[in-house]
Amino acid sequence: MRPFQRLSFSSFLLLSLGLVLNLVFVCNGSSTSIFVRKVEKSIDMPLDSDVFRVPPGYNAPQQVHITQGDHVGKAVIVSWVTEDEPGSDAVRYWSENSKHKKLAKGKIETYRYFNYSSGFIHHVTIRNLKYNTKYYYEVGLRNTTRQFWFTTPPAIGPDVPYTFGLIGDLGQTFDSNRTLSHYQSNSTKGQTVLFVGDLSYADNYPNHDNVRWDTWGRFAERSVAYQPWIWTVGNHELDFAPEIGETEPFKPFSHRYQTPYKASQSTSPFWYSIKRASAHIIVLASYSAYGKYTPQYAWLEEELPRVNRKKTPWLIVLMHSPWYNSNSYHYMEGETMRVMFESWFVKYKVDVVFAGHVHAYERSERVSNIAYNIVNGICAPVKDLSAPVYINIGDGGNIEGLATKYTQPQPEYSAFREASFGHAIFDIKNRTHAYYSWHRNQDGDAVKSDSLWFFNRFWNPVDDSKPHGSH
Repeated sequence: MRPFQRLSFSSFLLLSLGLVLNLVFVCNGSSTSIFVRKVEKSIDMPLDSDVFRVPPGYNAPQQVHITQGDHVGKAVIVSWVTEDEPGSDAVRYWSENSKHKKLAKGKIETYRYFNYSSGFIHHVTIRNLKYNTKYYYEVGLRNTTRQFWFTTPPAIGPDVPYTFGLIGDLGQTFDSNRTLSHYQSNSTKGQTVLFVGDLSYADNYPNHDNVRWDTWGRFAERSVAYQPWIWTVGNHELDFAPEIGETEPFKPFSHRYQTPYKASQSTSPFWYSIKRASAHIIVLASYSAYGKYTPQYAWLEEELPRVNRKKTPWLIVLMHSPWYNSNSYHYMEGETMRVMFESWFVKYKVDVVFAGHVHAYERSERVSNIAYNIVNGICAPVKDLSAPVYINIGDGGNIEGLATKYTQPQPEYSAFREASFGHAIFDIKNRTHAYYSWHRNQDGDAVKSDSLWFFNRFWNPVDDSKPHGSH
């Protein structure tokens, strides 16, 4: 007779009760949202949708977008496409209180992808801008010019308030349109978008149909022509397709979207850093080599000690593949990068890490998993007030739909999770406090489906966790 068969009924009852209590302890406080979104297939908007409309006029500039053009926020890269001919390679710009137009010139490039030929892609960097100033800019020639505007950030400083929007895995579905509209109508206005990867999802179409890069550029223009989007590359930017003869990774993205990587001494446009107001933002590449002695590893090893928390107290990291993820979708895919870099994040007290990839929302506690040494058995995340909060925001609305299958029970490190589309706001108040909120598409503009006060790890490293599920 086996040992468990000799258990008395009372012993069995006690054992069962213990298991139940243990389960309650494991799940204590963590919250999987009670909101259940009706699961529907995400559908790409048709090519004749209003949001994809080509602007009128011969050779009119289209797909206009801007990003930061230097390390400190005094330059802007303006990019656009013309279809019929190269047209002007210049941007005319002027400050709100001046009528004197200045001229900045740049470069024009094209590329081919399988049987697709791009339009003429323009990139112009406007330099030596004044902080905290509204600028107008104009692209195009004669009767086909188009005018836009942007506002430069305040000068870098420890108590400079600034508001970032967070969007990831956007795509160009009807849900994507709701996400972007919802973000733009948020009463807490984002001044810059931190985009955590996966833009157009053109690779979901036969031969990675690059027409869908053009439609995405026109779709996103209503936001990214007026405020910088800080780019992170995802797996859908790889566009590595040897079966059709395309073996250059990131080819469409590299030609269309620029980053100021050289300003932070990076050797690649896919990992770099910027300073903006009171934040130092580090962008990492989940799909470029990051093992020991690789260029990305060497750059990050040198970059983290350069961060001056007395000038830029908020240290934010962007990547595509998350390190902490309790969804079965892409489960553990970020583990090798976590093993390489997590101890650095704890050492340098990163405040928050934003990732995408998983098409749902999740926020972690401040945890780390750096004690394990292969023999000590300490292989579970533990509470660590020097560790960042990890937030997965890959819920923009893409064609692949929501990731609805979470692992059960909810791990203790997971503070809040929900399978819905949405966007987030990270609102820096001063050197010690920032207010974070996540907004699902199904709610009104002002509704916060999850929220948290962040206490800065350098200036105010107290416990900023709260009872799970209070949001």
